[in-house]
Amino acid sequence: MKLYSWNVNGIRAVIKKGSFQSFIAEHQPDVLCLQEIKAKEGQAEVDLQDYHEYWNSAEKAGYSGTAIYSKMKPLQVINGFALDIAEKYQLAGDSYGDPAKEGRVLSAEFDHFWVVTVYTPNSKDDLSRLELRHQRWDPAFLEHIKELEKTKPVLFSGDLNVAHQEIDLANPKPNIGKHGFTNEEREGFTKFLDAGFIDTFRTLHPEQTDAYSWWSHFANARARNVGWRIDYWLASVSLQDKIVAAKIHPEVLGSDHCPISVEVNI
Repeated sequence: MKLYSWNVNGIRAVIKKGSFQSFIAEHQPDVLCLQEIKAKEGQAEVDLQDYHEYWNSAEKAGYSGTAIYSKMKPLQVINGFALDIAEKYQLAGDSYGDPAKEGRVLSAEFDHFWVVTVYTPNSKDDLSRLELRHQRWDPAFLEHIKELEKTKPVLFSGDLNVAHQEIDLANPKPNIGKHGFTNEEREGFTKFLDAGFIDTFRTLHPEQTDAYSWWSHFANARARNVGWRIDYWLASVSLQDKIVAAKIHPEVLGSDHCPISVEVNI
């Protein structure tokens, strides 16, 4: 199975550019997880007859949101967190809004594993959302995937809005302590690993440098490959021997992020 993840930064925009259609035609993912769709179901005009579609759109128009396209019909699909998890971690929102109502998590159960897509809240330039991210969101999401893992292994993907290690961004030193590379955000990622998940790309490519999934619009960053690896496929460690490839696809244009993929033998 070929599983892909892509922060499209507006699904209507990538469809209008033709980028989405050409990507599907060339890569033919079995499962495609999307983040930051910025639309509600029915607003994006694309007909993919081979795929089942599932959307979790934000209540706020033109903002956030996730979707899953799958050639196989899932056994079940869950939008967001269970109510008890949202209440436990007090995900009631802040001055920016309620992250539990921003369509940030979508989970689909298949025969052999769960697939989850997540669009993690950005901590903001002034770190004003770091407390929510560190104290509430990351622990809530970890509990969510551990609950799913009680029934079968989990593969989760998405824009986690953090570069985990210095190898994961082009300019680590000047970015230490800035959003996307704070100790708190990196600690949140480490807790996924400590809880029994593997970073599929780094597991298969432990020393690979210049491997990024997001680039700033400024200073011709993408052409110069001055980027960050903030998009990931993580997997339950029980799946490690079944993961035969983990790739980043910087040649796919249309968004400030590029797709990432894993291939799994099932």
